[in-house]
Amino acid sequence: MNKDTIESAQERAALPKGMIIAGAWSWRLLVIFGVLAVVIYAASKITEVIIPFLIAILFAALLVPIVNKLRAKGWPKGVAVATSLLGTLIVVSGLFVLIATQIRGALPDLEERGKAAYESLRGFLASPGIGFSQQDIDNAINSITKYAQENSQVLTAGLTSAGTTFGHILVGLLLALFSLIFILIDGKNIWKFFVRLFPAKARAAIAGSGEVSWTALKSFVRSQVIVAGVNGVGIGLGAFLIGVPLAIPIAIMVFLGSFIPVVGAILTGAVAMVIALIFNGPLAALIMLGVVILVQQAEGHILQPFLIGKAVHIHPLAIVLSVAIGTILGGIPGALFAVPVTAVLSKSISYISNRTWEKEPKEPKLKKAL
Repeated sequence: MNKDTIESAQERAALPKGMIIAGAWSWRLLVIFGVLAVVIYAASKITEVIIPFLIAILFAALLVPIVNKLRAKGWPKGVAVATSLLGTLIVVSGLFVLIATQIRGALPDLEERGKAAYESLRGFLASPGIGFSQQDIDNAINSITKYAQENSQVLTAGLTSAGTTFGHILVGLLLALFSLIFILIDGKNIWKFFVRLFPAKARAAIAGSGEVSWTALKSFVRSQVIVAGVNGVGIGLGAFLIGVPLAIPIAIMVFLGSFIPVVGAILTGAVAMVIALIFNGPLAALIMLGVVILVQQAEGHILQPFLIGKAVHIHPLAIVLSVAIGTILGGIPGALFAVPVTAVLSKSISYISNRTWEKEPKEPKLKKAL
């Protein structure tokens, strides 16, 4: 043992044990957070690839069990995959067609209600309690019209940007569709190829963590579909009973928005309240608010704990925080993927930290991986 080693050992002995442990943890945590920062930065540069791929994985978690059931009944793999994909496309397309049909059919009534709501608003603003004159209201409307005309170039640029965004969305949808097809057809081999990228000693841990994570993801997706359906039916039925126009599009919008946990149904429910306020008045908006709160309470105290909580074993506070962090880092896509990513990481970390694979056969069969 040389002099430097002896002096280093003496220095460590002079430090409190807690400080030595804290120092050892600190530099390791710094390395971990540094790697995470690099991964997040790299992912932010290729979001147009990552987001469609993650969407494909979520749909695969929903469709793989269906494909497996069809194959268990003797269906060829190609037919089972095509049937599940076609059925999904029909359902999703049908939802959007239903929204368009309902809006088009309700346009005459919406136009009449809109005019009545506009006149009612003008009368309210001109009432003695508010104090605006008809001239003030007309001047405000003229100012808004003039501003829109003077900034037509900005509006045109916005439309051009929207066209570019639509092109990106179309490309992303095609990429997600192709990814989903390959996952459904050859998911097991794709996963085995990924596992073989790791050193031989780590493959059992990676394979096992992937299996438990995939199980958790499938449970989460199934549970989220049920939660979204209950939210959509509850708020849509409330809108129908109150007499709010476009009750069916509202229900579909809430259903789709509920796939963003916690905040999705609230935001889409707020849209329902605005529609109720515009076309039915303040009382209907207050009743609609009560319906949204009631449905959210049912979700928060019944559906989330018993369905989502049991599916992914994550505390509701962790769900809220993960959605908040995901929104900050990635906006709406970040909020959408926050909970499933958290669930997958939780299962993987727990599996690896407990060294569960050592209790299993040394050569994992990967039969449940995908």
